Amino acid sequence: MNPRPIAAKPLANYELEIKFTNDEIRIFDMKPHLDFGFFAELKNLNYFNQAQVSDGTLSWPNEQDICPDTLYLESRPAS
Repeated sequence: MNPRPIAAKPLANYELEIKFTNDEIRIFDMKPHLDFGFFAELKNLNYFNQAQVSDGTLSWPNEQDICPDTLYLESRPAS
């Protein structure tokens, strides 16, 4: 099982800095996902910035969420 998010901070350009249960800090780029209907609302930066960790993954108020495995496997280490 991959590590799970424990904290997240929205960054510029639709990226998220995520701290995982293994203490890694990684950057997830949300841009490739914004054209999918489910995530289109996230194009509004004010809404995007409401990202929070909930139930072991990242979510937004209107119930958009991302698989925690996707968050880990598709992110890059923070420098």
